[in-house]
Amino acid sequence: MRERASLQFLGAAGTVTGSKFLLGTASGKLLVDCGMYQGSRELRRRNWEGFPGHPRDLDAVVLSHAHLDHCGWLPRLVRHGYSGPIYCSPWTAKVAAIVLRDAAHLQEEDAEYAAKRGYSKHKPPLPLFDTTDAEKAIALFQPVKPGTFAHVTADLGLRLHRAGHILGSSTVEVHASGRTAVFSGDLGRDSHPLLNPPDPMPSADAVIIESTYGDEVHGPRNAADIAAPMRRTFDRGGSVLIPAFAIDRTPVLLMVLRELMHTGELPQVPVYVDSPMALAALEVYREALRSGDRDIRSRVHEMAFDPFDPGQLHLVHSPQESKRLNEPHQPCIIISASGMATGGRVVHHLEHMAPNPRHLILLPGYQVPGTRGRALLDGAQALKMFGGYVPVRAEVVGFNEFSAHADADGLMAWLRTAPREPQTCYVVHGEQAASETLSHRIHSELGWCAVVPRHAERVLI
Repeated sequence: MRERASLQFLGAAGTVTGSKFLLGTASGKLLVDCGMYQGSRELRRRNWEGFPGHPRDLDAVVLSHAHLDHCGWLPRLVRHGYSGPIYCSPWTAKVAAIVLRDAAHLQEEDAEYAAKRGYSKHKPPLPLFDTTDAEKAIALFQPVKPGTFAHVTADLGLRLHRAGHILGSSTVEVHASGRTAVFSGDLGRDSHPLLNPPDPMPSADAVIIESTYGDEVHGPRNAADIAAPMRRTFDRGGSVLIPAFAIDRTPVLLMVLRELMHTGELPQVPVYVDSPMALAALEVYREALRSGDRDIRSRVHEMAFDPFDPGQLHLVHSPQESKRLNEPHQPCIIISASGMATGGRVVHHLEHMAPNPRHLILLPGYQVPGTRGRALLDGAQALKMFGGYVPVRAEVVGFNEFSAHADADGLMAWLRTAPREPQTCYVVHGEQAASETLSHRIHSELGWCAVVPRHAERVLI
């Protein structure tokens, strides 16, 4: 009798970050996603823990997509000895390389800055990983075209399907010891203005589904909704700071701003993209557009203009240019990373702009608990950064309508495309309440066995 495959939840169980799922069979081991933990100090400490077992025992890693909470622990895995293939879609390979290089640079920069300012508890402050680790991980990428089957070991293989979340994002179908497990990765929205929607769910014995918005339904995506607070800000002589995820969110925001400025709902003001990672990722999106890639909606391919240029677009490359934006001399829009204000140039902008009531901080996406972005949404009157506190007097507005994640209805709609009922549906990658709400909904509406696994729990599939 064939030995059943095992599945262990090494991350994103009971939380919305740190995705890592370990599949084991008689002939091999496959790690699905290798994400970094973000958010609270308790979660971030997990990034410093070792990998259970030895990374050399892994036969392969597969990435669903290039966001840091799904790929950001790869350099650490490599530092601990992993040297096997990292399977992903071709676009994920390009975008993840940008993400990991940027993350390594920020790790090194933050450690150096902490040592200089003396606010770290560690002496000396050390980066979680460095550029050498990131380059070693990138060298292991093995692009796999969606729909193509990749053999890992004798009884372990995988296939990727479009997930519609960011460019190259994939649902991962894994065949293990005669059973099939499908990992949703992060699912996109049918209404995404740039990307095509997710492919239908493949047939599965076990499905592992994200639940970022498992207890919420997005309002209609209405670009005009963000125009009112921005006009209000410009009228009082202020500027708009948008902490935005460099991957996908920045291109989408540029498309929205172009629409608003060309319809007259917003005045023509300078728009600055101030994030080296966002600039590099934007070029990859332009490449996908030029190549006619099927991830991009046909109507975007047919546009006779640059969809990413609102009219006065300025791409900020140097630190000196970035520093000049800390004190804007005229109303403008600054789009900077990171999207949850956990690091990067946006933190320096916040330090200078948050105390000024003329300005607006616009948060157009999900904010993990424990991040500065979440603190702002929750009404924080001060933010801790660079070893001290900065008062928050600027206006703060959040808009989940621009999230690239499927909401609860979207997740249920994707599950309904399943060719057959899975034996078990595991609800992951969400805050506990969101995961439990979605689990109950799956049980009540579909009649499936749905559970919210515990961190490090191991099951058979």
